[in-house]
Amino acid sequence: MKDLRSPALIVGGVADHLHILCQLSRTSALSGVIEQLKVSSSKWVKTQGVSKFGWQRGYGAFSISQSQVADVISYIEKQEEHHQKMTFQEEYRLFLKRYHLAFDERYVWD
Repeated sequence: MKDLRSPALIVGGVADHLHILCQLSRTSALSGVIEQLKVSSSKWVKTQGVSKFGWQRGYGAFSISQSQVADVISYIEKQEEHHQKMTFQEEYRLFLKRYHLAFDERYVWD
């Protein structure tokens, strides 16, 4: 992500999903950053001997204000603890509702 001038502030997650907090460059398209992330990480995972790895087709991206950075970092750091109380699917539905995004369950999960 450095090559795209969109440095990651923190990366973390659990077995079924990943969170990345980054500063998106004004000159980089989000779709390009995600594409590069998926390509480069897939190549790296394969060099580690993992044969069954793949990204889902889509992704979710949400913007935050500078005043929320510390809270989001804390949230990402506590993913394992957080997901003992709520599944990823439940959490993602809440994000979509919080951001007032309409969605169809048939197309959210792959």
